[in-house]
Amino acid sequence: MQMLSGLGKARYIPLLILFTLAIMQSCRKNPKEMTDAELAAAIGEKKTYDQLLTLAGNAGVDVKKFEIKGAQAPVFALLEEIAYGHKPDIRFTQKKIKADTSLIRNAAEELVKGESPEKVLEKLEPVFPVYHNLKIHYDRLLKAQKKDSAAYVAQALNAYRWIHRQTKGAPRFVVVNIRGAYLTAMDSAGKNVLTMRTVVGKRDTPTPTIDTYATSIVTHPYWNVPKSIAIKEIFPKAAANPEYLAKNRIQVIGKDGQAINPEDLEWGDLTAEKFPYRFRQETGEDNSLGLLKVEIKNPLAIYLHDTNARYLFASNQRWRSHGCVRVQRPTDLANYMAGTKLLDSDFMTEPDTVSHPPKWHKLQVRIPVFLLYLPADCNPKGDLMFFPDVYKRETPNA
Repeated sequence: MQMLSGLGKARYIPLLILFTLAIMQSCRKNPKEMTDAELAAAIGEKKTYDQLLTLAGNAGVDVKKFEIKGAQAPVFALLEEIAYGHKPDIRFTQKKIKADTSLIRNAAEELVKGESPEKVLEKLEPVFPVYHNLKIHYDRLLKAQKKDSAAYVAQALNAYRWIHRQTKGAPRFVVVNIRGAYLTAMDSAGKNVLTMRTVVGKRDTPTPTIDTYATSIVTHPYWNVPKSIAIKEIFPKAAANPEYLAKNRIQVIGKDGQAINPEDLEWGDLTAEKFPYRFRQETGEDNSLGLLKVEIKNPLAIYLHDTNARYLFASNQRWRSHGCVRVQRPTDLANYMAGTKLLDSDFMTEPDTVSHPPKWHKLQVRIPVFLLYLPADCNPKGDLMFFPDVYKRETPNA
């Protein structure tokens, strides 16, 4: 009888184990009800955080910044870095967009639920094809012990994470790589739609790095000569040659915005530094801005535009401007930014013997525009490209 009693008790042991596990499971807090600190503590206590650091490192993140130094792992800071990166070396940023905290919070909840870090990161990182290709090349370079080349790719990976942050809600965006002198227009998913050559700033008049947005397309724009060019180039030529301004269709504009007859000025009594007027070039094909300008929000008088020297796009040495960005296919770019057929394909080929007044076409939505100085990037085929340090920023004392 005692043997039967013992066998009877043994039958209930599995049930007791299942019951105990069920109680433990019911006592475990729902991740959605946990605070950020509780989620961070739960993730930091597991091997999960080490896995996150490894995966982040494989994407070019400097994981030393996110190692556990205090009582708690900086989980949310790491997740934000993986998704949105940090600000690259950019001279002017119109506005830093806040990270999508709901996306980061959801990632933390998924990790606590037991979702694999690989799958969680897939939902966090940019879906841009170029980003995916850069990660593949980064891994290859690390395995080949090419650390310097990998570091360049890491810069590009961070730049695209930053773009992921800054393009939130935008239907499309534009990236100009100053080091490569080219422009890429992408849709919201980072798919390459347009690629074209550009002419950017010379070393002594470099194109500044900018993170901003386009506001309007201007057809037949005036060229309001920047003060630096007016002082160094236009004024000396105008003072020395009375016919220079007329030959180049450049007007002298007073403070009231009206044109002044240059023959009425006493050029011998004026100096470039104290010249009380400004210069403006009339519209037309011989205008330095060509037939089209894309205005972008910035205080540096930088914009994207057509050019009357289109032959320069055939050259591989395209660091020739005073700082603005000349684009190879201005009509295509304008139509893409507008999201509609704003201009006909023959706009650039029509004879322009008459000066047309400028016309502004305000963009209905903000289109992010990035002028970056990327040492590496991928072309639409996924090939890795490296670019020379044209402004010598990596050379000490340059």
